[in-house]
Parts: sequence; structure tokens; C-alpha cells
Amino acid sequence: MAAQGLSVFQITPSSSATAQSSRKPFEQLLSFNLSNSFVGTELRVKPSSFGLIASKRFSSAVATVSFSLPTTKTGVASDKKPKWSARSIKSFAMAELEARKLKYPNTGTETLLMGILVEGTSLAAKFLRENGITLFKVRDETVNLLGKSDMYFFSPEHPPLTEPAQRALDWAVEEKLKSGESGEITTTHLLLGVWSEKESAGHKILAGLGFDDEKAKELAKNMDKDIILSFK
Repeated sequence: MAAQGLSVFQITPSSSATAQSSRKPFEQLLSFNLSNSFVGTELRVKPSSFGLIASKRFSSAVATVSFSLPTTKTGVASDKKPKWSARSIKSFAMAELEARKLKYPNTGTETLLMGILVEGTSLAAKFLRENGITLFKVRDETVNLLGKSDMYFFSPEHPPLTEPAQRALDWAVEEKLKSGESGEITTTHLLLGVWSEKESAGHKILAGLGFDDEKAKELAKNMDKDIILSFK
């Protein structure tokens, strides 16, 4: 079977030097010639085939990233639910990646917590760091509490939520609706949703690292606000 992206051309000695000199440096780098005195042919790899392959790989990589949150079970029509902020969505995407790194079969409250810290730019993440709760500490506590997954196990591309993690998301949506405030569901809503699940791994890890109800109340004062990044 002929390899895709290989073209066959007749060798013309008199015009070879001209063709070589007119090639662009990038094309010269990506092409190679295989001459055979018996068949008199030249095999050249076209640079365009590399570009096509690279673009397909890039597109597939982008398609694997999910920038949405699972449907919540609050009983409110989806068109009336407030939207999640960009930071919340990114935190959730990072939580899925953390679950996959640890080879866990599900996205739990502990990985939601890690996702918030990986995203790192939100008011919730800043508050956690100021209180000594870092990504490395949370990751270590997660492994201590839940253990390591089997080395031959591979997480699904989008590890499904555990029941406590699903309830944490539902809590965040409900609290936003109760507040009557306009705007989006922030990462603070997500963090306090994790804290609301008293028996969850995320709550236990937070409590073990010094987070308590007083800190939760302090954070809740700015639940509907978030850091505004300035690039000036």
C-alpha cells in the first residue's frame, strides 16, 4: 500500500539546481529525496501533509476538553438557572484532570477542591492559599484519605461525579438562586458547596487543613463577587 502524503516525480537533472534554489527553507527541511538509477524516480514528502496531520491532531485535542458543567438536579428549569462563571467552569475541568492524574474512577469533592486550586485566580483559591491550604497539601491529604488507584487502571475521559460532588454543585446553584443576586455562580459557591457536604472527602480534607465554619462564613460574605483581573 502506498504511504499517504508521498508523491512520485520524474527526475530532471537539468532543472534540479533551479528547483532546489527556489524551495523555501521550511520546505527543504521537511522534504527528502530518494533517487533510484533504475526507476529514475524521486520520492518527496510534501510539507502540506505535515500541516494537515498537525491541524487534525490539534482539533482533536481541543475537542477533548469539556468547558461545561454537568446538569444540576435542582428542579429549576434549565433556562432559569444562573450561569456558571468562566473560573468555575475551568475549575471543574481541572478537577476532572486531577481525578485522571490520580487514576480515580470519579470526580469527587476532593478533586473539585483541587480543581479550584489549580485554576488559582479566583477569590476562593486566593482565600484558601491565604489560610495555608495549597494544592500540594490537598493532593497529599487526598492520597492519605482515599489511597492510590491501581497502577493499571485508567480513568474515563470525563470521570463521572460522585453523589457528594453532584450535591455540592446542586447546593451552589440553589444558594445562588436563594440570594436573588444577579450575575454568575462563582467558584466560591463551588467551594462552599464542597464544604456543605459534611461526610465528603473534600469537607474532611478542608477541616483537616484548618478550614472551619467561621472561615466559611467569612468567605460567604463575598460569595457573589470575584477577582477582576486587570492587564493594564
